[in-house]
Amino acid sequence: MPLFGAWLAVLALASGLLPAGQPILHLTAGLSAIAIIAFGVRRNRAEDRDPWSLLAAAVASSAFGAAAYLSSSPRVHHLGAALVLAAYPALAAVFWIFVRRRTGGAGDRAALLDALTLTAGGALLAWTFVLGPRAQDGDWVMAAYPAGDLLCLGALIRLLTTAGRKVPAGSLLGAGLVLMIVADVGYELSWLSVDTAGLGRFALYAGAGLAALHPSMTTLSEPAERLPAEVGWRRIVLLGLVAPVVLLTGDLTVVAVLSALIFLLVLARMAGTMANHRQVLARERALRAASAALVSAADTEAVAGAVRTAVADLLPPDTPHGVVLAMPFTQDGPLSAEAAAQAAVDRAAGTAGRIVATRDVDWAVSVRLTQFSSTLRCPMVLRDRPTTTEPLVGVLHVGAPDGALPGLRRAIEVLAGQAALALERIELSQEVARRNSENYFRALVQNAADVILIVAEDARIRYASPSGVRVLGFDPTGAPLLSVIQPEDRSADFRGPNGMLLEVHSSDLREDPAVSGWVYTLRDVTEPRRLAGELTHQAYHDAMTGLANRVLFHDRLEHALARGARDGSLVGVLFIDLDDFKIVNDTLGHAAGDALLIEVARRIAGALRADDTAARLGGDEFAALIENVWEPGAVEEAATRILTALAEPVVVDGETSVTAVASIGITTTPEADSADELLRQADLALYVAKGAGKNQWRRYQAHLHGVMVERLELRSALDHAVHEGHFLLAYQPIVDLVTEQPVGFEALVRWHHPAKGMVSPAEFITVAEESGLIVPIGRWVLQQALHTVAQWRRILPDDRQPYVSVNVSVRQFQEATFVDEVLAALEYSEVPPQALMLELTETLLAGEHDTVWESLALLRTHGVRVAIDDFGTGYSSLGYLRRRPIDVIKIDKMFVDDMVNQTALVAGIINLAGSLGLAVIAEGIESRVHRDLLAELGCPLGQGYLWSSPVDGTEALSQMTNRLPQMS
Repeated sequence: MPLFGAWLAVLALASGLLPAGQPILHLTAGLSAIAIIAFGVRRNRAEDRDPWSLLAAAVASSAFGAAAYLSSSPRVHHLGAALVLAAYPALAAVFWIFVRRRTGGAGDRAALLDALTLTAGGALLAWTFVLGPRAQDGDWVMAAYPAGDLLCLGALIRLLTTAGRKVPAGSLLGAGLVLMIVADVGYELSWLSVDTAGLGRFALYAGAGLAALHPSMTTLSEPAERLPAEVGWRRIVLLGLVAPVVLLTGDLTVVAVLSALIFLLVLARMAGTMANHRQVLARERALRAASAALVSAADTEAVAGAVRTAVADLLPPDTPHGVVLAMPFTQDGPLSAEAAAQAAVDRAAGTAGRIVATRDVDWAVSVRLTQFSSTLRCPMVLRDRPTTTEPLVGVLHVGAPDGALPGLRRAIEVLAGQAALALERIELSQEVARRNSENYFRALVQNAADVILIVAEDARIRYASPSGVRVLGFDPTGAPLLSVIQPEDRSADFRGPNGMLLEVHSSDLREDPAVSGWVYTLRDVTEPRRLAGELTHQAYHDAMTGLANRVLFHDRLEHALARGARDGSLVGVLFIDLDDFKIVNDTLGHAAGDALLIEVARRIAGALRADDTAARLGGDEFAALIENVWEPGAVEEAATRILTALAEPVVVDGETSVTAVASIGITTTPEADSADELLRQADLALYVAKGAGKNQWRRYQAHLHGVMVERLELRSALDHAVHEGHFLLAYQPIVDLVTEQPVGFEALVRWHHPAKGMVSPAEFITVAEESGLIVPIGRWVLQQALHTVAQWRRILPDDRQPYVSVNVSVRQFQEATFVDEVLAALEYSEVPPQALMLELTETLLAGEHDTVWESLALLRTHGVRVAIDDFGTGYSSLGYLRRRPIDVIKIDKMFVDDMVNQTALVAGIINLAGSLGLAVIAEGIESRVHRDLLAELGCPLGQGYLWSSPVDGTEALSQMTNRLPQMS
């Protein structure tokens, strides 16, 4: 470079000293510059040779043109002028090519506006001092020279305003061009002679050659870093000089036009500056938001999500883009040469981003960014990492349209740095957590209740956790594994020292260098297994009796059926239900009832064979499974043995003897072949046995199913009758035995069935009790009876006001609102409480029904009377009458029918009731003999068909208004 510069300086000096040799010197300088340009392109290995070839052509055109221009021949002179003029657009084209290369084909609006503004100012000056006068003289040829200078100046200014660092080669070429333009302007203004002005051409040749020789000449063809457009102080000074210079001009028309142009260019430039400022602020906010998100990120996925969000915010809205955060991973074997070289480049580049072709990045990344031709690749390097740690954390790839990537590079570099720090923080946090976890698990192993063993290849224990001594009783380290644990037969557990049961889990960690052996975990499960056995037994056995429960019975029945299907044997099922067990509970208490159940269970089990199964299904219900028999008679014999075993009295409380009377239902496999069907048939047979009487068994018969279906139909129809109001009330008079006048009536419910007609209470009351329908039925009976007696009392005179007696069930007292309902019904019907009597069965006397008696006592305080119905049929003691809130007892019909033979008993009941202040009503009086005898015994009241059968309310009222008819 110095030699070439000196050589051209000598040629320029010789041109000044030897005007006659200028044509030869111009040719020599131009050809020298052309040769140097070719040499520089070859030496610097420039891949883009087109602009340099065009520059060489422009230099040649200028050199030959300058030499020809000095000729005395007009034709040669004109040819030289044409060649010189042709050099100007060629030079401008060279600069425009470099501008395109530097901008990567993307538009730079700010730089273009700055170049246009300065060029417009220069054009104004050129018009005023050069072009204007030439145009007035009509010398358009001479005006073409300053126009060419102005064209080259504009191209040079555009190159100089290109973003990125200034390239020395470009500065050298620009300096040569500027000197040539200055020389041309000096000549046009007549400040320089033609010989002196020709020296500007030598400056151009020197600048072209020196630019080609400089190593930076290849940079002119590379895309420059696109920085945010800023108005620097140099540009402000240049732009500020435009307005004062305009004032120097004299052509007002040109001044106005060019001033307006410059003003518009400046406004456009300021608008662009403001837009760039807003974009910078938006990107700053996006980076701050990304920084906050990265600080809170807990894992790599969160970092990647924050980076993707930040890139979307950095780009203009709706700009298509793709983001790939490539992370290093550990692989077996060394890296490929290409991958190692790329990693070295990335480490050296730090966080500096580069725009590369998408096809040139790693294939795993390129397949995700195939829709973009270019990708911004930004390594994430932390140089302050320890030397033993890889500084390259990852690489951030951003794909977007080509025009969006250059201006995004700086922001992406900052984002990549923040992401690298976030990843470093996460990795350090995970490392700290890992170390804490190691300490944590070390403490767990040392203090765990389970025994942890590491067994070597020779089956000897290489390590035992401290709990081994506590669980096994000794330190097993060094002992063979099989000397510590032995497999347990028919179990997944192992047998340990002292007979303990051990649960063993093993893991093969021989390939793990930290362990290099089998890991066994031993847990003492002796106590849990014992408890599990007890829980299993409890789950399948009755807690009170120890017999099988319903679940186990059903399971064994299924197995018995399967065995019978294979070998042809019979299977029998017995359903056993204790008769009147509720009375034992009510009279003797639940403790006595439990003792009875336990003894019954023992006797049932004792009456069966070893192959058979006894079970308690619940309450006082038992079952027996008879297996491996070949005749149905064997099942019947088992039922007979059970009844015989239960016939012996049972002492339940040390002194009270109770006989357990049972009913048994029997079925066998000839009748059914499934467990559910056998159970259903045995239940039906039990129902028949209980209906036939106590202490007997019955086999299942096919017609029993129809009976149960009929019972279910009755229940359904009863439910319908409750809602539709198909019930009627009949009233039977309660008569004063002396005057034989009715003093009250017992309300008796009747069901008018749509198909069966009138249904008596004996047929449906039991079903109503079982289903709970007795509650709404009883409520209706009470309300209807009070309504009827209220009508009677309004019609009859005061000395013949009757009362009404209503039967109530224990189920009604279970309703918390029963007392309130009775009082509300009395108030609504305007019937005094003394006109209502509630009847209960005798079994209530001995039962534990404290709630019932409390409710009755409360009703008695309001005036309602209480009667015990069917007295003498139960197991109650007469002593109970003294402790219960009772007003009346009703002697059962069976005592009245046989009172001729049991006169003393009836008389005793009447006398006892009188001594307790209780009224007596004799039920079922059907003959005058019975009436007379009862009257002699002092029984005040009676009831029966002797006077009237149950009648409706109208007939009952008629009986009270007329004397009752006499019946024999």
